[in-house]
Formats: sequence, structure tokens, C-alpha cells
Amino acid sequence: MGLAALPRGLGGGWARLRGLTGRPGGTPARPGGAAAPAAPLLWPRGAARPRGEGTSPAAAPRRREVTLTGPRYGVRRRPFRALSGRDLAAFERLVPGRAVTDAEQLAPFNVDWLRSVRGCSKLMLKPQTTAEVSQVLRYCYERNLAVNPQGGNTGLVGGSVPVFDEIILSTALMNKIISFDKVSGILVCQAGCILEKLNEYLEDQGFIMPLDLGAKGSCHIGGNVATNAGGLRLLRYGSLRGTVLGLEVVLADGSVLDCLTSLRKDNTGYDLKQLFIGSEGTLGVITAVSILCPQKPKAVNLAFLGCQSFAKVLETFTTSRAMLGEILSACEFMDEKCMELVERHLKLSNPLTGSPFYVLIETSGSDSTHDADKLNNFLEQAMTSGLVADGTVATDAKKIKTLWSLRERITEALTHDGCVYKYDISLPVGKLYDLVMDMRARLGQSAKNVVGYGHLGDGNLHLNITAESYSHFLLDAIEPYVYEWTARHKGSISAEHGLGFKKKQYIHYSKPNEAIFLMQRFKAMLDPKGILNPYKTLPTSSEGNMH
Repeated sequence: MGLAALPRGLGGGWARLRGLTGRPGGTPARPGGAAAPAAPLLWPRGAARPRGEGTSPAAAPRRREVTLTGPRYGVRRRPFRALSGRDLAAFERLVPGRAVTDAEQLAPFNVDWLRSVRGCSKLMLKPQTTAEVSQVLRYCYERNLAVNPQGGNTGLVGGSVPVFDEIILSTALMNKIISFDKVSGILVCQAGCILEKLNEYLEDQGFIMPLDLGAKGSCHIGGNVATNAGGLRLLRYGSLRGTVLGLEVVLADGSVLDCLTSLRKDNTGYDLKQLFIGSEGTLGVITAVSILCPQKPKAVNLAFLGCQSFAKVLETFTTSRAMLGEILSACEFMDEKCMELVERHLKLSNPLTGSPFYVLIETSGSDSTHDADKLNNFLEQAMTSGLVADGTVATDAKKIKTLWSLRERITEALTHDGCVYKYDISLPVGKLYDLVMDMRARLGQSAKNVVGYGHLGDGNLHLNITAESYSHFLLDAIEPYVYEWTARHKGSISAEHGLGFKKKQYIHYSKPNEAIFLMQRFKAMLDPKGILNPYKTLPTSSEGNMH
């Protein structure tokens, strides 16, 4: 059955949408009846491509050369040793056949996928084992060579690419599953395993990964852990700080920290793995992960709803949380501007029209009849009370994927709208959209679009501002105002993307000086030469202003 049983007595709105989402193949009808075409993405050869990132060649923006990060942001290179012929020969011995020096092959790994920052690394190493990572880092530490750990390169704050000529240490070949225990649901794997591949493997065992991201087709689990990625399932399964049970990490001097436990309870001393979760590769290189995985739900439903105000979006969320309880697995919102962008730039079809806000509510459970009854009761309440003006429900996997793409591909649509200024903000849920409205009023015609979307369940707003081209004037109007606004409302300037290169100088808006000083002491203790992912995460007084 492609469409969940609809509440009785809800009128023509739901009946009309039954035919829309019930089309064969799971593709919503476009205006005029044509199906949205599938189209390839024009992407740099060899670059890590976030899953679901695709557009037609006609819609692809003209490629532009990305300005080098150092000169653009006025960053001064630290006194690391430059790569020599002796070093290249040593690395070829350590990782034979897996030391990449060709400029064309290196190009996509020197640029973030937003094409906003660019380094000039002359070497990428691709180890396959923890021992090889250890040998590489030991050599780099002795020679004072800076290292940029890199997973799938899907980060959004410039944390995964070099700033200057740091050696790129790729985990792409560290993609082995070490073990999976079906009784406990604990997976142990190397850090370079792609999130989607792990999920496919687990689904065959009757389990799933506890996190889900739009970039799942490219991002690595090690990178997810290193950035403490949040994603779409956090409402149901919590953050990686709870689901990651153990880590294996190689420190800056090449020593291996083996905390790869598969125990859910271990209360012996300090929980060291927490230091590396969210550390963005600045304290050590994660080489293996032990993670607790939930069982695969037997019944999944997805409701796509239209609301006439953000106040009704909030009430829809609180009502869903109360009425759906344990089966509520995701609750996302997006404004009409987001939908306009995915329709215009990606040629996707919005099955609903005429609503200023849209909400995606997913349920996951073990009993389809029980879940359908609960969802139907919620939808009836939402419709009859006027919270929801229109909506559609999908239960078929293909149709669910089609509806999810409207939310997951917003980031991609924004990249086709011009220069994007991205902000990943955590706020009290009631204040989420106030910042979007404030920024629209503040920027006026100087911005092309100001849009908001994100995770209602955990108070995470993705504020995005587009312009035809990069502008110092516009950036000065946005920053630090957006961070001051966030701090004033007791929020965080980075909910899930991390600080990377772009946000490190603004950490004081979310953390007190005492906390920042302690972080710097941890960094100095674990990486005294500062070779691991330099210029990232922690602020320095000597590297200039991010403007």
C-alpha cells in the first residue's frame, strides 16, 4: 500500500492528495502531469559527492575558480616544514602506491564541496590500516609536517580541506566492517566506511544506523563522529555522544589510543572518547568506531504537511510529540522559499501548494496497524483543529524517499542560487524562525533569498542567505550580528556542522573564556606541535579576521 489509510471525514484536501502520492513509481506529479526528470550532477572528477546531490546540466552553475583560503582570509602560514623529495620517498615506502601527487587528482580534495575554501596540498595519502596511519603521523610529527585528516569531504564549515599545503590524510580506503553483533546491535568498523553503505549492510541484518544525513552516500562514519554530526534521526536515537561506544584514535605523535570497547556500560575513569567526538580531527585521527545500532523498524510512515504560520508549525510539532510518542522518529520544517528553490533549481515537485511552511513528520515502529492508527488520529486532530491546511502521507519506500528529497536537497538547491552564507544555529524551539524574519528585515534587498529550515525536534535552524556574488558589505551586515542574536537568545552558533575554519573565531559567542582556554590546553597536550588540522576549530589571535 503506497499511501497510509487516511483519516475519515477530513474532506477533499486529503482525497485529492491520495491520487498524487499514489502514482506508480513514487514520483509526485509535476504541474501539467509530467514526471520530474532524473538528472546527473556535474561534479569535479574524483570529488566526494553528497548523496542525493544532483541537478540537470542546464541548471548547473558555471564552474569558477575558488580563491585560495590563505590570501582570501588573510591567514598566515605557520612554520611547518615544506614537503621535500625525501618526504615523498618516505611516504611511498609507508603507503606504497597510495601517495597521490598529481595536481589534477588532488584538485577536488583541496576544495570543499560548497566551493568556498581551497587549499594547495601537494600530497594525499590513503592508508588502509591503523598501523599505516600511525606510521604516517609518527613521521609527520618528527618532521613537523602539517596534516589534514579527510573523510568524505562533505563538511560545510571548511574543516575538511587544507588551508595551505597540509598533507591530506584520506580515510577512503579504511572501509572495512570489523564485526557486528546481532544480539547487542553493536557495529565495529573502520572510520572510512560510508554511512549509506553501513546502513545497507545493517538493513540486511535487521538493523539501521542511528544517524541519517543528506550526505550519507559520501560521508564517512569517522568524519561523522569527528564532527559529532546530528542529522535526521537525532530526535529518535539521540546524538553520537550517546550511541558511539568506543573509538580507536591515532594521536599526533603516532601513538594509538585503543578505546574501541563494545560495552554499553564502562564506568572506569574518564570517558576519553568524548574528547574526540566533535574535535574535528584536531586532537587525533579516528581510525575505527564502535557504535550501537537500533533495530530496523518494520513500519515507516511519512507525512508531508502544510501550515499557515510558524506558530502552527510549533503546535503541530508539540501535538505530534504528544500523540505519536514512541513512534515519532523525525520532525523537520522548511519555509516556502526553500520549496521554491528546490522546484526552480532541481525541478522537483512540491505535492502541496499555498502554504508558507511545510513539516515532515516520520514515524517508525514495529506494528503497521498500531502506527497507522496513531498517525491517523494525529492527522485528524491536526486537520480539524486547523493546525494543518493540507498534507499527504506515504508508506511506500520509494514515495517516502521522494518526499524526503524535498528536505534533503535544499542545501544543493541553495548552491545553485548564487553565493551562499550558511548558518547552523541551535535555539530554543520557540525562537527558531524569529532569526529568519529578523535577518530578512535587516538585509532587505541586499540579499537574494533568506531561507530557514531544520530540525524541530532538537531546535536546530539552518539559516541560509544567498546573493548573486560574494560581498564584504553583505557579510558585514550578517556577521557578527547573527552570532550576537544567537548568544542573546541562549543558543549555539554551531548545532551540528562544527566550527571548522569558518566559525572558529566566533566560539566565544557559545563558550566562556574558561572553557576555550581548557580546550586549548587539551590541544597543546595531545598535539604540542599543532600539526593536526591546523587553523581549525579553536581561535587564535594571529590568523586574522574571518571577514
